[in-house]
Amino acid sequence: MLGGGRSLEEGLKQLYFDTTVYSQDAMEMLIRAVGVDNIMFATEMIGAVHIINPDTGRWFDDTKPLVDAIEWLTEEDRQKIFEGNARRVYSRLNQRLAVKA
Repeated sequence: MLGGGRSLEEGLKQLYFDTTVYSQDAMEMLIRAVGVDNIMFATEMIGAVHIINPDTGRWFDDTKPLVDAIEWLTEEDRQKIFEGNARRVYSRLNQRLAVKA
């Protein structure tokens, strides 16, 4: 139990995680552990890891293919991870995008 009588599962629902993990196993474990509603897409394409993965030929920072490769995710799950959760958490982003359109 966490403070306030909350379970670990309840506490995790108040946290958000990004997809900046660099292996398929880690990506799948993250999504299974916290669920698609608390994950937002992230990459460091011009960030900290400037190395190409010799197994894939892609930059380690290119995390989109890791999410795309998870067969048990639905298109709705992917939409939440890639865009929907960020729009929900950062709701003012929706207003800014509507003004520019």
